[in-house]
Amino acid sequence: MRLFRFSLFACLLAAGFLMTQIATGDDIADRAKKLHFSSIVLDTHDDTTQRFFTKGFDIGKRNPDGHIDIPRMREGGMNAIFFSIWIDGRIMGPPAVQKALDQIDAVHENVIKYSKDMVFCRTAEEVRRAHAQGKIAALIGVEGGHMIGNDIRVLRMFGDLGVRYMTLTHFYNDEWADSSTAKPEHNGLTDFGKDVVREMNRQGIMVDISHVSDKTFYDALEVSKAPLIASHSSCRALCNHVRDMSDDMIKALAAKGGVIQINYEKSFIDQAYKDAQEKLSGGVVEMMDSLRKVCGDDQECTERKMAEIEKQAVADGKLPHVSWERIIDHIDHVVKLVGPDHVGLGSDFDGATMPEGMDDCTHLPRITDALMRKGYKDEDIRKILGGNLLRVMEANERVSREMQASQ
Repeated sequence: MRLFRFSLFACLLAAGFLMTQIATGDDIADRAKKLHFSSIVLDTHDDTTQRFFTKGFDIGKRNPDGHIDIPRMREGGMNAIFFSIWIDGRIMGPPAVQKALDQIDAVHENVIKYSKDMVFCRTAEEVRRAHAQGKIAALIGVEGGHMIGNDIRVLRMFGDLGVRYMTLTHFYNDEWADSSTAKPEHNGLTDFGKDVVREMNRQGIMVDISHVSDKTFYDALEVSKAPLIASHSSCRALCNHVRDMSDDMIKALAAKGGVIQINYEKSFIDQAYKDAQEKLSGGVVEMMDSLRKVCGDDQECTERKMAEIEKQAVADGKLPHVSWERIIDHIDHVVKLVGPDHVGLGSDFDGATMPEGMDDCTHLPRITDALMRKGYKDEDIRKILGGNLLRVMEANERVSREMQASQ
């Protein structure tokens, strides 16, 4: 009889423990959902701007392809977005300026068209105000210094139009800075390039070092009075790609108050995929050059062809599968390296090949859930989702005010 009672007690205890575990799991899911949808979820790099120039795309409607539109942003809790202004890095001078202005105008026009959902923002405070109003904060980042046409006055004009970061280079060197994916020409930043960085500080435009060579990064870090960002880069320690940042670079970036925004591109977050892709294509620049022979300057065509090639290569077993959880690995690496104040989200949606399970922005709540299950504090998760980038914006705004006041 005693044995029976003991066994019954043990079973009840085990059942209670199991129920507690189930409740805890459900509790985490519920807490993560509430945290995610009450936070500012800010993505610093989305190539959706290119789609404004294609037939059939309407950011206000749910689209069957691509990664971003207003309905899917609402579903995924993404409420702050940097629309990327991009053109081929080999286009320079007045044509580059004109194409950039066309895209900046397209962003403004689409924000006006959907003003019930979006509001254009220039400051961190305006982003917070948009969030309080239940609107999506729309911001602009220029991806490539070649778009100033080698004229610092164009940079000032960009600032007036609301540009809040500029990537110093893209795939190719521009006239005053070396890229990570091109043969060095300038040994980092030229004297004019250093002047560009100083003027960006004065304008309150964040200096973005994604795409730049290591030497350009360290030159910009030394010159800039304000914290830098990497708008869409990942960790070289986990995936040895030149577009990613080394641990020493991340430490230097963080020491000056900056933030690395993790890129979701498969070849930037997974070593096996990167190695297999390079074996197939010869590298990212070579692949882009090959596709542009077919697509020209049509970025949507390029991305579509890339997706088709990637899908077929995975199906044929020539490329490995990559899970969205690799994004978490990169975030966690940065946190362990420099703490939770220096990492954020820079997906490269609509401009890169997404890992499985992060097919579009509707899946962003998975990131919050995963971080919570790893034991991250709510406050730190909010920082990663957007708070860290807003802090860097505020620091750049402060430096801008100080520089203009001292003139």
